[in-house]
Amino acid sequence: MDQVTPTTDFLWPNFDDYDNFTMPPDVSMSQATPCLQDDIYIFAQRYSPVMYSLVFFLAVIGNVLVLCVIRRYRSSQSGGACAFSLTDTFLLHLAISDLLLAFTLPLFAVQWAHEWVFGLAVCKISGALFSLNRYSGILFLACISFDRYLAIVHAVSSGWKRNTCHAQIACALIWVGCLGLSGVDITFKQVVTHDLGNHKAVLCQVWFTNNPEQWQVGLQLISVILGFGLPLLIMLYCYIRIFRSLCNATRRQKRKSLRLIISLVSVFVISWAPYNCFQLADSLQMLGFVKEDCHFGRAVDIGTLITESVGLSHCALNPLLYGFVGVKFRRELGRMCKGLLAQRGWQGMEVGGWRERRLRRTTASCSSVSESENTSYSVMG
Repeated sequence: MDQVTPTTDFLWPNFDDYDNFTMPPDVSMSQATPCLQDDIYIFAQRYSPVMYSLVFFLAVIGNVLVLCVIRRYRSSQSGGACAFSLTDTFLLHLAISDLLLAFTLPLFAVQWAHEWVFGLAVCKISGALFSLNRYSGILFLACISFDRYLAIVHAVSSGWKRNTCHAQIACALIWVGCLGLSGVDITFKQVVTHDLGNHKAVLCQVWFTNNPEQWQVGLQLISVILGFGLPLLIMLYCYIRIFRSLCNATRRQKRKSLRLIISLVSVFVISWAPYNCFQLADSLQMLGFVKEDCHFGRAVDIGTLITESVGLSHCALNPLLYGFVGVKFRRELGRMCKGLLAQRGWQGMEVGGWRERRLRRTTASCSSVSESENTSYSVMG
């Protein structure tokens, strides 16, 4: 009977080469000594629940704040001539994507701490949500970079391109495309029982019955290209052009913009480059470019677990990068907190004065929106 091999997915190491091993009839026992995987599974049980839970709490808090600030800023601008900017549109979808991704993490934390106990339907849905929002989140970052590139480098000629309608179309295309990529999880996600020798592990993972290695390599290459390579190229191109354009700006403007640009690109690369390197290493091994070896396979499995959690932390860092770095975001957040305190009666006599100052600032910002749209980063600027 042929062995059915589960593929490496985004949340678990590849157990194909270990105790769940079927020796082909033409291979000798000395050539087919199985590798032990118990220590890898024990490491995953201790490491993954802690990291997924931490990322979940930080991502939920940060992205909920971003959504609240964007909503408040949007409400304050809707009554006048101010239009909701393209950057805010992409940031809104990015925060939603990061939140949906974060909501899947507790399920997989429970899986590693205990086992998968949520059934097949939740397995397929959670896996699809994970893939959908991982891809979409990174592509929304690329859209934000491209929007800033148009706003700064082509400020005059790109006015007709940069409207909310085009931004909504781009967001819709991203969601549809990523939904198609997540169809793999809907189709092939299964609840699989692994025999680890001393005990059994029940995991939710993708399971291919035909040509599993070819499917696995193909999915990993798609993940590397669409989930890292293509967005990185877009971001690098846009920010290099922005850097050249800012050379003519004042020293203070240039220093502030370059600090944000360097932080965006650096955190993106640091977060996802190690994970994608391990994905490539695993694909090269399955393609035969790297000799199959127990130690190499174990290193790839452990490295994938660790670096994936680092990559997932990017959804918790996005609010910091695109929000708390921006002066206007901090100002809007401060106003929102003051408003909440005022509603509870904690600021008494200051409420009227605060509202009056808020109206003056809103009026001033509306009068200069056409100028600031080409240079600022909207509410996150």
